[in-house]
Amino acid sequence: MADTAIIYNPPVNRGLDILFQDDTLLVLNKPCGLLSVPGKGVDRQDSLATRVQAEYPEAKVVHRLDMSTSGIMLMACGKLSQSQLSKQFQQRQVQKIYIVVVDGKLELDNGEIDLPLITDWPNRPKQKVDLMHGKSSQTRYQVLQYNGADNTTRVRLEPVTGRSHQLRVHMQQLGHAIVGDRLYASKEIQNKADRLLLHAQSISFTHPVTMQAVSFDSPAPF
Repeated sequence: MADTAIIYNPPVNRGLDILFQDDTLLVLNKPCGLLSVPGKGVDRQDSLATRVQAEYPEAKVVHRLDMSTSGIMLMACGKLSQSQLSKQFQQRQVQKIYIVVVDGKLELDNGEIDLPLITDWPNRPKQKVDLMHGKSSQTRYQVLQYNGADNTTRVRLEPVTGRSHQLRVHMQQLGHAIVGDRLYASKEIQNKADRLLLHAQSISFTHPVTMQAVSFDSPAPF
């Protein structure tokens, strides 16, 4: 599936959901279905970044979330802040916690998935496991609650690395695809929800000016 084959129907702009702001950074809650940054084509220019920059022209992208993922996204105010925050991401000094609902019941209550990932070029934007050529990718997981009624499990995920679609592929490879995942789950699992049940719930990092540890949370809407 080529990335251009995915129909983009972004949510209506009802204003920015700002969790925190100061002269250095903006912490925002991105809705499901909205691109983090503009895509290719005139029909893919609407994004969280463009919506933010319409009100805060100095705002700059530091990291991204998948279009279908909701939750916390950080933007920098100015190039210096962008450089300092980007360095923290590159050096894995930023802790991110995600909440997902996956199909089935996990065998273990916690663990770490260590599977290298690479772009599946004929099927972009999909990624795949490649033990020979993939980039090192690790995800820690902890079971929160099993729901026997619909055979799903609520799980806390902590990515150690930040590869594209990492959480989605890792859970699918574990045998428990994320509910509502239109790329990696079966039709049955896709149809259990009207959206991808993947949410960036919290982020912790060092403030680029005060140098104090800061943390922000956004409860999952599912």
